[in-house]
Amino acid sequence: MTNDVDQDELKETLAEVRRIAVQSTRLAKGVMAGGYASVFRGAGLEFDEVREFVEGDDPRLIDWKVTARAGRPYVKKFIDEREQSVLFLLDASDSMRAGFGALSARQMAVRLCACLSFAAVRNQDKTGLVTFGKRSMLSFAPPRKGSGHALRLVRDGLMARDVEDGASVASESGSEAALAFAMRMLRRRSVVFVVSDFLGPLPGKSLFRCALRHDVVAVRIASPDLFPPASGLVRLADPESQRSVVVDWSSERVRSAWIRRVAAWRAKVDAEFARCGVDVIDVAVPMRRDKDAVQKPILDFFRMRQLRGSKR
Repeated sequence: MTNDVDQDELKETLAEVRRIAVQSTRLAKGVMAGGYASVFRGAGLEFDEVREFVEGDDPRLIDWKVTARAGRPYVKKFIDEREQSVLFLLDASDSMRAGFGALSARQMAVRLCACLSFAAVRNQDKTGLVTFGKRSMLSFAPPRKGSGHALRLVRDGLMARDVEDGASVASESGSEAALAFAMRMLRRRSVVFVVSDFLGPLPGKSLFRCALRHDVVAVRIASPDLFPPASGLVRLADPESQRSVVVDWSSERVRSAWIRRVAAWRAKVDAEFARCGVDVIDVAVPMRRDKDAVQKPILDFFRMRQLRGSKR
């Protein structure tokens, strides 16, 4: 029976991978094609060759050794080093599997990672994935090129499951472990997307240290249950503790208290992101299927970066 369930889950996952791949590839070829390349420009300049000086060249680029040997000025030519690594740190804790929307927060997160992965593939960049749970890092797919590898990231993101290690007190959270691993593994400056609902304790110190070496972007996935309906009785269950409570959204007092708490939480998280020097992509999980739900936040982020000037 267990094998049948596993096979059914695998078939469903593979079907979901194909659906995500089709949508993501289409978006990566279309509206996001130019935005990604202009925002994430690579690790820097790489020496290409020397050539004879022509009018308009920057005198600071003169290669004096070659100039001395040739008896006439030569300059160094550099090219933009396009290839870089893009690493996704994906929250696979139980809270990411919950929500009242058309998709779970996890499914929404994987779709966004897929779109960015296929955009990276089209620009010859490498993509990798780290999944983490509440207390530990779960899996790692090293950065590699190719659409086949991007498909693997989608599969791994959908199939990752949090595990309890039995420890009553953890020395660090799963997000801290993932960030620490990324800093050890990435030798050169890279792009790091931390994709989570950020409902747990924020890894502020780890985010700050990682952002000093890499271009770190926090992708905050917001489920519809953060925004209460107009009325009705709803049973809410904590997906991690399994505790449940019935909430009366018809009560103005209850609704106001909930809205205040959500606003305070968002303000606190925003302040921490700003302190760490981390940009944010806010992604709302829609109540109904919406083709723009993934691409719009990404395009808004690209436009913001282009107006401000991309980080280097």
